[in-house]
Amino acid sequence: MRQIAVLPYRADSAAVDAPIRVLLITSRGRGRWVIPKGGQIAGLSPHASAAREAEEEAGVLGAACPTPIGTYRFRKRRKSGASVLTDVQVFPFAVTEELESWEEQHERERRWFTLAEAAEAVEEDDLRALIRSFGPREFRRAALGIKMIETVAEKTGVNAMFAWFQRLIPQQGNFFELFEQQSVTLVAGADALARLLQGGPGKADHVREIEEREHDADNITREVLQAVRRTFLTPFDRGAITSLIATMDDAIDEMHMTAGAADLYDITEFEPEMRDMAAIIVDAARLTAEAMPLLRKIADNGVRLHELTERLVRMEGHADAIHAAGLKRIFREVGSRDPLQFMARQEMFKRLERVVDRFEDLANEIDGLVIDHS
Repeated sequence: MRQIAVLPYRADSAAVDAPIRVLLITSRGRGRWVIPKGGQIAGLSPHASAAREAEEEAGVLGAACPTPIGTYRFRKRRKSGASVLTDVQVFPFAVTEELESWEEQHERERRWFTLAEAAEAVEEDDLRALIRSFGPREFRRAALGIKMIETVAEKTGVNAMFAWFQRLIPQQGNFFELFEQQSVTLVAGADALARLLQGGPGKADHVREIEEREHDADNITREVLQAVRRTFLTPFDRGAITSLIATMDDAIDEMHMTAGAADLYDITEFEPEMRDMAAIIVDAARLTAEAMPLLRKIADNGVRLHELTERLVRMEGHADAIHAAGLKRIFREVGSRDPLQFMARQEMFKRLERVVDRFEDLANEIDGLVIDHS
């Protein structure tokens, strides 16, 4: 059997190192802790079906990322008594609203857990591993010391020697704190964009929040550029620092222009493909927020950073396919009868694609740093 599921999550605060919590529900049979799951619904994509399960079983709304984080396997007991192996595809689900009443409210209990608590609460080993790997892994190795001699001994070449030398000299400036602050603006802007594209009331508030986050990002970018000029010793090459912060700023700029297009053309209803791309943006921002603290000890965290950038690149490819499907939809539905509406929605798709593209650019910037300094 095959099923789909969501891992509903939220952060305790907007801080870059804020703990991630996940929502679990009880099963209707034995009352064990599980995630919302079910069979794929005819006519809906896997992640949209999973989002429907989250609403019905857990009473939560949000943005389901179309790119899964993985799968797990368990044995499902059928009414016949047979125990059938079931593969479950899991999609990240950023919760934006908890409903006071929902379809299965009286059949299940729901509860928020820390990642560690949730991993202990579920029974399936594969699901436990997925939950543990979802957030920063609580591995904050970036804050730990390194075995310098052993690290250098394993490396060869000019780049390795340069990285070793940089670890010997004192580093000035608050670049890492600024990188992390910038990632916070990306997460907040992405969340606001996802809420905007869900439609409904509050459109003006969401547009305003994105605009304010874009202003915050501009201020952080300006501070980084000033720090580059006045700092004698920098953790990375000056060009790499300015390119990294500028790419992050470009991402929030594109979010701002996307929100501006929705406001300018007075779009209040959004295609499912638009919401899917927004969900990808939410997850891409979350991965970026995890990556930034790891830059503090980049040699130690190269493997994890590569995992994160590889996922960002994969998500961009998925977004391209969604973008193409969305353009086909609006051309078929409004292209001939309302050319102006088609052009407005085409602009929205173009802006959303550019946001995702900037996250791919960011992945490339991080990969470059890993190559040069690990």
